[in-house]
Amino acid sequence: MPTPSRPDPSRRRKAFVLAAAVAIVNLPLAARAATPSALLDGYRQAAGAAPSPTRGQQFFTQGHGREWSCSSCHGAVPTATGRHASTGKPIAPLAPAADAGRFTDAAKSEKWFRRNCNDVVGRECTAAEKADVLAWLSTLKP
Repeated sequence: MPTPSRPDPSRRRKAFVLAAAVAIVNLPLAARAATPSALLDGYRQAAGAAPSPTRGQQFFTQGHGREWSCSSCHGAVPTATGRHASTGKPIAPLAPAADAGRFTDAAKSEKWFRRNCNDVVGRECTAAEKADVLAWLSTLKP
């Protein structure tokens, strides 16, 4: 009876490292962003179109059939501290120029886009909508 062969641990380790590297490389650019412009570029690529700051401002300030708009909490010009519409809790400025930490953590940005889009639009925002809003926010100065 032949002895069962044991997988070579070195070979398994190499396969794991290769699989991890492929997974990281294949992440959307937005998921690897470390700056607002890198995040914006990832959304632009995912949308397949150039973002529009004008559309972003309109999306941000207009209602979408739900109780709130983005500006309900973040303010019409989000370079100052906003206030949550129901709790009154302060919200740090959303524009990257007014708060250097904004849109520098892709996972955190996605988490808040998901939550806020659900509250405002009733669904997740598209990559194009995120790109438009971030393009507009990136034009604002404190």
